[in-house]
Amino acid sequence: MILRFPLIPAAMLLAACDPQALADRTTRNIAHGVVMPVVSRDLPAGPAAQATECILNAASMPEIRALARDTGVEAGSLTRENVRNIALRPAAQSCFAAHNLPQVR
Repeated sequence: MILRFPLIPAAMLLAACDPQALADRTTRNIAHGVVMPVVSRDLPAGPAAQATECILNAASMPEIRALARDTGVEAGSLTRENVRNIALRPAAQSCFAAHNLPQVR
């Protein structure tokens, strides 16, 4: 007897996946790998990871895509400036404050 029932929930889950949401999550993960080393220059690992999340949460999807393009290379001055500009936004600054992270100046 072949059990087909376990395949039904898996098929339903796959059908419910949003390809754009998956692409956006992947792009965000790639951008995280670009932003984290920039932030790590000023903060230890734990706070840098939280600050990176604050910055990515304050960024728009086009900005996240632009940051992700720098994967595999050391962030240049434009990328560092983009990260800083996003970090200066009120949403990022309030996230920093909520997590007791130093404010970007």
